[in-house]
Amino acid sequence: MSAPRPRLRGRLAGLVAGLGLVAVLTAVLLPFRSDISRASPALLFVVPVVVAGVLGRRLAALVTGLVAALVYSYAFVPPYDHLSIAHPEDTVALVVFMLVALVVGTLVATEAGRRQAAEERAEEVRRLYDRNTQLVIERERLREEATRVALMEHLDQQRSALLRSVSHDLRTPLATIRAVASDLRDGTDYPPETRDRLLDLVGDEAERLNRLVENLLSLSRIETGELQPDRQAVVLEELVAERIRQLERLFREVVVEVDLPPGLELVDADYVQLDQVITNLLENAARHAPPGSTVRVAARPVDGMMEVTVTDEGDGVPADERDHIFEPFRRSQGSTSSGVGLTICKAIVTAHGGSIGVDEGTGGHGARFHFTVPLHTG
Repeated sequence: MSAPRPRLRGRLAGLVAGLGLVAVLTAVLLPFRSDISRASPALLFVVPVVVAGVLGRRLAALVTGLVAALVYSYAFVPPYDHLSIAHPEDTVALVVFMLVALVVGTLVATEAGRRQAAEERAEEVRRLYDRNTQLVIERERLREEATRVALMEHLDQQRSALLRSVSHDLRTPLATIRAVASDLRDGTDYPPETRDRLLDLVGDEAERLNRLVENLLSLSRIETGELQPDRQAVVLEELVAERIRQLERLFREVVVEVDLPPGLELVDADYVQLDQVITNLLENAARHAPPGSTVRVAARPVDGMMEVTVTDEGDGVPADERDHIFEPFRRSQGSTSSGVGLTICKAIVTAHGGSIGVDEGTGGHGARFHFTVPLHTG
């Protein structure tokens, strides 16, 4: 809506400039009209037409050309100060002047219009480019914001899952410890064997809480990138035997078989972290193994790595969950664990340069967890 006003002002400015220049040339040349040829004013009066065409476009050039022709005829073609023409050649000169002035003015105005249109298009392209740059920057900002929001939502989901898992895992052993402590404090007269069994139960639940805290601390170190193994030569037979002895109360209702060949090679691993991996896998197997079943622990060298397997005869892990079971807070069907232990196992094994996975157990039922760690080459 505002475009016609600048154009009108431009045309008026061109017309005023053209007419003003005609007036200036007339005033300058008029005292010398008897001493100069009629061709000189004709050539000079083309200049105002050109100026009007450049500034005011075609209409200003046409008006200026007509005015210049009238002034030229009136002031510089005898008889002076009249619009009449005395000689035929003056008529031809006047006509030629008008044609030249109009053609030149039209051409100049057309070229000026094209140049202005090109400049306007260039300016429009520049504005579009700037706008596109702003849109790209805005899009990147929105993408970063969306990523940040998605990350925050993911962290909120993990935090909620952690709270649910930890609250459940803490509540169960704490309730057991509290109940036993309350009974013992009330002075209930238990037989010695019952009293020992209750104290063993308190010890088991305390150990369970300790393992949960260790897993949570390890998960925190994983998230901050501080889980770095302190490698040393580890005797796998001693580590497995020590873990089974420490967890023997978990296997009261199942049979544990250890299949470690004599003279088994040393592994290159962090003893504490490898202890945590085997502990989590044994606890996981004990949790899912039905009473009277067998939990098997085996190891054998494979291509410069030591492969360790823990197999139970429980319900197993469905095929569609095997790729996700090591994700944080991911529980298999029917599991009551926090979903942290297997995540810790994968992080530790990966930090050692090994791999971990799960498939079917012996005879197509149960679960067989297997992981690898490097052999010691010192």
